[in-house]
Amino acid sequence: MKVVLFCGGMGTRIRDYSTSVPKPMVPIGYRPILWHVMKYYAHFGYKDFVLALGYKADVVKDYFLHYDEAISNDFVLRGGRDVQLMHTDMHDWNVAFVDTGLTANIGERLMAVREYLDGEEVFLANYSDGVSDLDLKQYVNDSLEADRVASFLMVRPNQTFHVVGTRDDGTVSSIHHVSQTDVWINGGFFVLRHDIFDHMEAGDELVVEPFQRLIPRRQLRAHRYDGFFAAMDTFKDREVLEEMWRAGHAPWKVW
Repeated sequence: MKVVLFCGGMGTRIRDYSTSVPKPMVPIGYRPILWHVMKYYAHFGYKDFVLALGYKADVVKDYFLHYDEAISNDFVLRGGRDVQLMHTDMHDWNVAFVDTGLTANIGERLMAVREYLDGEEVFLANYSDGVSDLDLKQYVNDSLEADRVASFLMVRPNQTFHVVGTRDDGTVSSIHHVSQTDVWINGGFFVLRHDIFDHMEAGDELVVEPFQRLIPRRQLRAHRYDGFFAAMDTFKDREVLEEMWRAGHAPWKVW
């Protein structure tokens, strides 16, 4: 079962990094968040990746072409040159790098990698900027049993904001922190049947037109998850994840 990772965004809300690297390459610890996402999927046995590249695609390619496993693994150095790794990250990963355009939306990027999904009755997909401690195997099994064209993870927003209710005249009737409301958002972690392409047209954004077509057909499923989930949308989000990693309390590190 292949994993499509959308890696082409410019990350305009995390400008401190995105002027030099694409958003998926923003680091948490000594590895980019893209590596954390791939390591998570690989832990559950999904090691066949399709990277839908765009903005600064060369940075992603260069990183993997010159990937040094000794940086994130213990090793023994013999004779000053011979490196014997105690563990490995990606020796059994298969990664396809596909340039899907600088300004393409998520739906267009998915359409651009369609040929790499031939023969895949079901495949996985992710925005590549969110991490979770979700039991992926169980989630995939539940999604397959539900037998819908598309499934996605429904999570609580990790940003800090307040939800306001008003009367017709603008008078505030309520104001609550988002955590005190029943607001849920699309967290990605898609499980998609190849049939999804039958519901897509040129230029479609995945979660807009195609998902709207699936709703009346009862072919779109949301998996409610109240465990750990965090998306790296802003510089502040990145700092929170970095502190978790540095402190040794990173819930997404299930490997």
